[in-house]
Amino acid sequence: MKRNLIIAALVVFAFSSIFLLSSCAKKQVVTEEKEVKAPPKEVAKVEKEKPVVKEVKEAEEVKKAEEAKLEKLKELEMAKQREAEAKMAKEKAWQERRIAKAEAESIYFYFYKTFIMFGYMAVLKAKAELLKDNPNIYIRIEGNCDERGTNEYNLALGERRANSAAKFLVSLGISPDRIETISYGEERPLALGHGGGAWAQNRRDDFTVIAK
Repeated sequence: MKRNLIIAALVVFAFSSIFLLSSCAKKQVVTEEKEVKAPPKEVAKVEKEKPVVKEVKEAEEVKKAEEAKLEKLKELEMAKQREAEAKMAKEKAWQERRIAKAEAESIYFYFYKTFIMFGYMAVLKAKAELLKDNPNIYIRIEGNCDERGTNEYNLALGERRANSAAKFLVSLGISPDRIETISYGEERPLALGHGGGAWAQNRRDDFTVIAK
């Protein structure tokens, strides 16, 4: 009888031990599973912050792209401005050369004559083109004579020569309001001398371009 009781007690103890061990193992597994399934707070925080960082990065990239685009547009605008300035400078230099040429080229006349010789018509046509291209400029025609004849006669002759050139310009489409005439007679000789060569150079019309 006593022996049976001891065996029964051992059996109960054995089952109790097995039950306790099984409960601890199950609890440990559940705890470990919970630990695996539940991410640490730090990891969750990083995962939460990732979209924000991505948005900030994208915004910075967009901003840099816009800045680069604006810089390129600025460079293109500056290049266009430099090109326009260079073109204007070139145009101005070309017009200055045309004006200088118009003032440098005189036309000449036969002795006591006032009609425009055929060889000088092209010279007057070039002056007319200059006036057409530049509405802001006017021209003064200055009639001159050689020393022969009285002062009064030469002043009148110089005036007729200047008027002859003015009429030719008007026939080419230049308004009379843009043309001035004056006669210097024999007062402004181009060549000093008393022979045919000097006289031929002094029978002329000179031209002065006037900006208004």
